[in-house]
Amino acid sequence: MSKYTFTSDGPLTGRLRVPGDKSISHRSLMFAGLAVGESRITGLLEGEDVLATAAAMRQLGADIERMSEGEWRVNGAGLGSLLEPRGALDMGNSGTSTRLMMGLLASHPITATFTGDASLSGRPMNRVIDPLSQMGASFEASSGGTLPCMLRGAAPAVPITYRLPVASAQVKSAVLLAGLNTPGITRVIEPIATRDHTERMLTGFGATLEVGEDNGERVIAIHGEADLSPCDVIVPGDPSSAAFFIVAALLVPGSDLVIENVGLNPTRAGIITVLQQMGGSIEELDRREVGGEPVADLRVRHSMLTGIDVDPAIVPSMVDEFPVLFVAAAVAKGTTRTTGLEELRVKESDRIAVMAAALTEAGAQVTEHEDGLEIEGTGGEPLRGTGNAPVATHLDHRIAMSMAIAGLVSANGVQIDDTAPIATSFPTFMELLESAAA
Repeated sequence: MSKYTFTSDGPLTGRLRVPGDKSISHRSLMFAGLAVGESRITGLLEGEDVLATAAAMRQLGADIERMSEGEWRVNGAGLGSLLEPRGALDMGNSGTSTRLMMGLLASHPITATFTGDASLSGRPMNRVIDPLSQMGASFEASSGGTLPCMLRGAAPAVPITYRLPVASAQVKSAVLLAGLNTPGITRVIEPIATRDHTERMLTGFGATLEVGEDNGERVIAIHGEADLSPCDVIVPGDPSSAAFFIVAALLVPGSDLVIENVGLNPTRAGIITVLQQMGGSIEELDRREVGGEPVADLRVRHSMLTGIDVDPAIVPSMVDEFPVLFVAAAVAKGTTRTTGLEELRVKESDRIAVMAAALTEAGAQVTEHEDGLEIEGTGGEPLRGTGNAPVATHLDHRIAMSMAIAGLVSANGVQIDDTAPIATSFPTFMELLESAAA
């Protein structure tokens, strides 16, 4: 356990670049691993979660090599030609890797056992097990549909039309990946649009995929028995990682910071929309498209934020950014209300309860509801917690980083019980924070 106290070091200025997008990094390794031939990936996030995906794809027969920092080369095993893994696939802390990999293997004649760390082993997998079972795969999971879990893939699998009961890009992606090696057309119906990295990137790798609308719902159809071609992927900066620095620069007086190369996919950029609605000065510079994804440099300046009622319809496009939004709300003027956040209760931790406790400890006024938080802001004044007791982060990287940002606007600093989980998604977080404040 590595405790650390975060305190104000003055304004954040200059330019910085956050690591590559985690969602896109996972998918680039998987899809390159399914293509026949050599793909190159630039800007890959080298956190523990993504390395778990690389290790799993190697066990399935892909040849994956790190050339230099963020530069990787992949020679794929070929869709339909994956090897049966010799040992269990250890997914570490990565829910994304697990759910997408289950989809990938569901339509291959392979038996594989998925394991993970204590946190991942408590997270529900039934949401992917249900549709993949309809396609013909069989599962032996631990009680409650958790890991360890053994999967027996179906060959041939059966194409299905699946309507998502919850807005989840991971479940959608799992079904589409299973559909890749399934004869016929597999369809996913999305009542609420979720992040679309899978659709964009699969198209780039040569899959035949149609996105349409039916009664206001998105319908994604994938044509099975696909031939994927190698593709060079440039990974944009992760908006979820950028969010911590955006909020820090908005809250710390005197800040004027440029964050380079941030992915602005509309299914992910909800946090920027909400912070602008609160009065945040966030300016897009040099907007461009990189590998099918919209990207810009963001100039962020200190702003007096005002509390708002956050529209629940925006939740899927910023579901991972609510912990740091709660920090922004704690220092805004007036009340911020969030609703429709039930999904946050089954993340790496129960992020509603954990953030309510952490922010209260840090001196914020927070009321917890079943599906969100109501936060009364300080109107720009520093948070005045005692700073005595360390904040319990529950091994959750986003809680740890969000409360680190809270420390920058706290009179007495905020102590975190353990900074180690930050490495799962953002290994360079501490040094970037130091350099921006230097």
